[in-house]
Amino acid sequence: MLHNDISKLKIDKTQAIPYRRARRRMSLKVIGTFLLFLLGFVIYRFVCDPVVMVKVATVSQMYPSQSFTLLNASGYIVAQRKASVASKATGRLEWLGVEEGSAVKKGQTIARLECEDAIAAREQTLANLNGAVSNLEFAKAEMDDAERHYNRQRELRTQGIIAQSELDAAEARYKRACASVTTSKASIEAGKAALRAARVAVKYTFIRAPFDAVVLTKNADVGDVVTPMGAAANAKAAVVTIADMSSLLVEADVSESNLWKVKAGQPCEIQLDALPDVRFRGRVYTIVPTADRSKASVMVKVKFLEKDPRILPEMSAKVAFLEKPVTAEEQRPRVVLNRSNIKMHDGHQTVFLIKENRAIETPITTGDQFGDTIEIVAGVATGDRVIVNPSEKLKNRVRIKIQDNE
Repeated sequence: MLHNDISKLKIDKTQAIPYRRARRRMSLKVIGTFLLFLLGFVIYRFVCDPVVMVKVATVSQMYPSQSFTLLNASGYIVAQRKASVASKATGRLEWLGVEEGSAVKKGQTIARLECEDAIAAREQTLANLNGAVSNLEFAKAEMDDAERHYNRQRELRTQGIIAQSELDAAEARYKRACASVTTSKASIEAGKAALRAARVAVKYTFIRAPFDAVVLTKNADVGDVVTPMGAAANAKAAVVTIADMSSLLVEADVSESNLWKVKAGQPCEIQLDALPDVRFRGRVYTIVPTADRSKASVMVKVKFLEKDPRILPEMSAKVAFLEKPVTAEEQRPRVVLNRSNIKMHDGHQTVFLIKENRAIETPITTGDQFGDTIEIVAGVATGDRVIVNPSEKLKNRVRIKIQDNE
């Protein structure tokens, strides 16, 4: 009885064999499907959608003047008329009416020193002059009286009424009166000179602009002691530094070996590092007749043909010395590309732009030619990347891989 019950617990293997076979067939189907998918992906990837190795170039911007530039040089903007404005008098700065960037006119008062002592000296000199004028009037009256007395005495002596000694005394008095008038006149002239000096001393306490300019730096503040030589401790020699902005020139260093390419009056184009998108027309103003032996260069000064308030002293600048003057149209920057990167397709000019690792054929419109480059009027923009020298077999939207440009 027990033996029969145990025999019922055995697994019937005849039923498990079909199940295992079914699972095996299912696995084979899955693997086969995966392999077919993988094979299809490989065929699409490497046959239908291959990867093409290409070189790329960047669409750039240029100015037409670059095509007729003889020489490039660098330098700095320097004001040819610049002054450190100070006073010839020594005193404490009482008032300052300008700051950095202030525009001043010739003769304009820009600062004032304490001047009570100078004013007092001027008033004293004026009083002394008035006293000298009064002394002159008194001396003239005395001279007139002495002259009349001398004339009467001389007439009386002619008549023999008085002695010769009385006539001599009258003559001596008259001469002393004449000398007194001369002395008084000299005192008046000395007084006038002293008054002029006193007035100038007062003027020295007013600091004025010597020419039309712009204040570059402020070197002293109200309360500082200003002295002409700045010798005293904590004293300031200059109150402000000014520059005539109409005298700004570019001072560029040109190597001696290239100096033959530069001449006075030659047209130039100036680019400032502070304003990289703007080109200024210029002209060679002068070639300094001496060389810098340490740099083997000669300084060339270039003048701006147009003024611009954005041009400031000490800015760095680059100068292009040109074969001919730049026209207004040639001052406009152009988007350019090498002509070898352009392909003809169905009678239209196209380039292959690179977008998301694919070559996108893009029609373009071209303009003027500049040597090996040509202006791109429409279709691409500065900074776009295009395929260099595309082959005729290159297709639109093909996948690409960028190789290093040698």
